[in-house]
Amino acid sequence: MITRRDLLYTLAAAPKTATIDRRSLITRHNPVITTIDPKAPLSVGNGEFCFTADITGLQTIPKPYAQTIPLCTQSQWGWHSFPGRPAGEFQYELFNTHGRQVGYATSSKDQEPLFNYLRENPHRLHLGRIGLALDLEEIDPAAITDINQTLDLFTGILTSQFRLQGVPVKVRTACDPVLDLIAVEIDSALNQTGRLGIYLAFPYGSNQVSAADWTKPTAHRTVFDLNKTRLEVERLLDQTLYWLLLESDRPTALVEYPHVAILNPLVKPGPLTFVARFTPKHDPAKLPTAAQVFQNSVRHWARFWTTGGAIEFAGSKDPRARELERRVVLSQYLTAIQCAGTLPPQETGLTCNSWYGKFHLEMHWWHAAHFPLWGRTPLLEKSLPWYTKILPAAREFAARQGYPGARWPKMVGPEGLDSPSNIGPLLLWQQPHPILYAELCRQSHPNRETLRLYRDIVFETAEFMAAFAYLDPRRGHYVLGPPVIPAQENHPPRETWNPTYELVYWAHALKLAQQWLTALGEKPPALWEKVRANLAPLPTRDGVYLAHENCPQTFTERNRDHPSMLMALGWLPGEGVDRETMRRTLKKVMAEWKWADTWGWDYPMVAMTAAALGEPQIAVDALMKETPKNVYLPNGHNYQRPSLHLYLPGNGGLLAAVALMAVKWDAFPKDTWTVRHEGLRA
Repeated sequence: MITRRDLLYTLAAAPKTATIDRRSLITRHNPVITTIDPKAPLSVGNGEFCFTADITGLQTIPKPYAQTIPLCTQSQWGWHSFPGRPAGEFQYELFNTHGRQVGYATSSKDQEPLFNYLRENPHRLHLGRIGLALDLEEIDPAAITDINQTLDLFTGILTSQFRLQGVPVKVRTACDPVLDLIAVEIDSALNQTGRLGIYLAFPYGSNQVSAADWTKPTAHRTVFDLNKTRLEVERLLDQTLYWLLLESDRPTALVEYPHVAILNPLVKPGPLTFVARFTPKHDPAKLPTAAQVFQNSVRHWARFWTTGGAIEFAGSKDPRARELERRVVLSQYLTAIQCAGTLPPQETGLTCNSWYGKFHLEMHWWHAAHFPLWGRTPLLEKSLPWYTKILPAAREFAARQGYPGARWPKMVGPEGLDSPSNIGPLLLWQQPHPILYAELCRQSHPNRETLRLYRDIVFETAEFMAAFAYLDPRRGHYVLGPPVIPAQENHPPRETWNPTYELVYWAHALKLAQQWLTALGEKPPALWEKVRANLAPLPTRDGVYLAHENCPQTFTERNRDHPSMLMALGWLPGEGVDRETMRRTLKKVMAEWKWADTWGWDYPMVAMTAAALGEPQIAVDALMKETPKNVYLPNGHNYQRPSLHLYLPGNGGLLAAVALMAVKWDAFPKDTWTVRHEGLRA
């Protein structure tokens, strides 16, 4: 059985001819915070668990961060559903599909309570707040001065130095690479007078970004059980049960309030240390010491950074080079702790909740497909068994609509059931993704074991895709839709068919699926090739590609959201794409698109299209375009808007684009960029 530790430590070996000083490359981009910056909390994590801290290294002063990036503790297993599901079965909206009535979970008409309940549940939990207390009280942010906080990326250790009421305090924080556990070391004279304590607080579940509701003390239960140096906290929220297990290096006294505990450690020479583990199952075993966790963190992150790929731009004349290098380094760290778990990640990872904590399967590519390109395929593979787990639900989804194979949902929780939405159920572009994930793994592990492991996912995906395409007898072509909403989501489903990107993706994935079955010694169904070879031609008008065949205009009305027609070439090989038509499309997009209405992954996507067309300057300009949706904050997060200060598909897309630009297309301008890379692959 493969364990979490096995997956963490089976990355590709470092190149034998390494030329990059990786420690220097990584540490020159260590985030340094010198003020209370609500846009720059720093996180420690391991892909399954994440703890986001303020400038004290803990969650001592959450209020300044509440409206930007809230301070949460989240895990892959920590989910909650509100009681009181509205009665009745969901009524699907019917869409005429080439003479058949097919139901989609798109309508809230006359069933809004049930519609909203199914969207909001389950939601991911903020498991609990861990902070400092002073004199058995919460700490006022105004009492904190002289801040100097550094996240050492090469060790994974967050060091926070500040003065608390004028007294120096130093806090070190780290996450264990395997356990859902943080280690903390607190060094201050305040320890020696018994004034500094540990503040614990536990909320009810919430459908908000904060994943926490602090206003319902009677809706959940918290039981504290202290035995000298070990505190056990049992948590029950409706049907969700979990524990916090905390062990200190010295005996502590407990002051208890509803859902709040303040631990007052006994005075003892030296720094105060403790470890805190969150777990869905009670475990009486002794926890590792803080020293052991710090050591584990150092070993894990050194291995992470010295294996797999690396790229540096030192010596470049382009003034944007250092900023791009910073974004690349921080994006590797963030996606490793946020997007490399056993479930596909939500768009804000394990930092806080977006879309109720559910994950969007069309975004999984942007979160995690870069891992194989950087020699870290196991970090993608961790989430792929989930597709096998929900395969029965995906088959049922397809069968309910009258199709064979598996139709993958869009917005889901761990059980894999599609959430109702007026857009999500009509999207198509998540469907081929699992075939590409399997192929990325096969390229890293080209053996029959890989083929067998993902065979069912590939087969069932292709079965649905071939059946979904409809043979139009008038045209003699297979068409996609209606109904369909393309990746550019502002098109009405009943009036949309043959989206450019989805047509190319359909052909590419069906081709890969046939290659897989052939490699296994099986004969692919004849329909797969018949559909692939006879898909409708890519729609054009005025010499450029359209988002879909029935676009009312080229760019005048709908030049916002994702310029999805560009996705047909770049991160896809672009079978059937005319390069000059795509080049004209690219230049028109660069000149006329409403960039304020895009999303963070659009910039690396456009960069990949430009690079594939041999337009290196456009590629770099797209990647580094100055616009609000392409801002990367001091902690490395991709800002989107006041209600969404982080967006990990932007980070993952950036890593994919940079790897492919460097290796596949050599697409950095030679006169202004100096590029050294190792361990990357196209």
